[in-house]
Amino acid sequence: MRLPKVSLRRSFFLGICAALLLFFGFCIRDRELWRPRARKLHFYQMEKNDDKPLSEQTTEGSALQNQGPNEYEAETQPPSSYVPTSKAWYFRNGERYPEPMPRRAGRKRRLAKLFPQDDAHSDRIINQLMFVPHNYEEIREEGTLKTILLYNGLGPWNVKKGRDVFLNSKCPVDTCTLTANKEKAASADLILYKDHYIPTGIHRPSKQIFMIYFLECPYHTQHIKVPDVFNWTATYRRDSDIVAPYEKWEYYDSKVRQVEQDHNYALNKTKKVAWFVSNCGARNGRLQYAHELQKYIQVDIYGACGSLKCSRNTADKCFDILDHDYKFYLAFENSNCKDYITEKFFVNALNRNVLPIVMGARPEDYESSAPYRSYIHVDEFASPKELAEYLHILDKNEELYNSYFKWKGTGEFINTYFWCRVCAALHDEEALKRPKWYQDVNEWWRGPGVCTNGSWRNFKARKDVISDD
Repeated sequence: MRLPKVSLRRSFFLGICAALLLFFGFCIRDRELWRPRARKLHFYQMEKNDDKPLSEQTTEGSALQNQGPNEYEAETQPPSSYVPTSKAWYFRNGERYPEPMPRRAGRKRRLAKLFPQDDAHSDRIINQLMFVPHNYEEIREEGTLKTILLYNGLGPWNVKKGRDVFLNSKCPVDTCTLTANKEKAASADLILYKDHYIPTGIHRPSKQIFMIYFLECPYHTQHIKVPDVFNWTATYRRDSDIVAPYEKWEYYDSKVRQVEQDHNYALNKTKKVAWFVSNCGARNGRLQYAHELQKYIQVDIYGACGSLKCSRNTADKCFDILDHDYKFYLAFENSNCKDYITEKFFVNALNRNVLPIVMGARPEDYESSAPYRSYIHVDEFASPKELAEYLHILDKNEELYNSYFKWKGTGEFINTYFWCRVCAALHDEEALKRPKWYQDVNEWWRGPGVCTNGSWRNFKARKDVISDD
């Protein structure tokens, strides 16, 4: 039988195919092709991990890599089973500092999400704390400092001129200096206003940044009527450019939000609800709500608005009774505004062994800012009566009551190092090349949807803006 002729070209092609099949066969057997290649570990944000805070960034192949998505169900760990590993520098006793931030491969854009336009769904505080520009070593060698002019003076900020605040805080980016000398208004990199805007009367350089800082809510801040002034904002709101919250809670590990407690927080507590308050005319109706709640459960009101007294001179002793006598505390703000959560909640309540009942910011704001399952929001209930009924259930069920304290030990309230973050932001080339502008900062700060005088349950965005009265 005569065999068909095979051309030299076809023979070569068949030989190559056979060799490739053998090669892939051995690779699949040894799993070499599918084994992730180890990369150098960095503490900056990698392309695959863009949605994670920079403090949690790891790379493939690292023993420290966090597996799984950011969205999760809270895991409960046994008592004292969770011990945080190397902590970022902004934690107490934190030692891990960031390295210079790389840019996206093939692009000139940075990886870090530092401003609201980069990530509108988080406060970006951690990203700013962990940001070091890619060329920072060159900046250090040049010795050039960014000048921040505090236009309202040094006093309102309680800082000294010069670099002390950056060096003493051990900022990762510390090449900035503070001044209150208004003669430097034309050359300053940033002019920062605290609570009140005063026009400089000078011609602004194209890349000079103007920033307004507000501590209080829109009801109690200046109505700025001059348009196209500010590039950045610094307030407690999460959509500010430099978010400056009253407190910032951060987990050691975002996947561990609860740990079992070895303490009974209801033990020997015989009283129900307490409230320390001195402003009886808050526009959100908090006093009226408390009086209605009193009809259905014990609410002891201390201060000018109640029948019980506890001197401010002995404030620590006053709040000690929350640890020993009361199960619940009314952490009611004086205004119901977006993201407006103050020390009334963070300090007076969460720092104590008492369960806070909150009124002020929207329910979703507390969910984003507070430890998981650490409070009760009044808007979870249709009325004070319905809230009281649930509080009675908690009062009788110690296991359910104690479930609201499992967040303790999973993280801490961190120093957000405001000045460190401002200095780091001033070294972001991308933000300075094309500075953004607030066409009308009042529309952003006090426009429709920002505040309400009533419950958020029935809230509809107002058509008018918030006045100064």
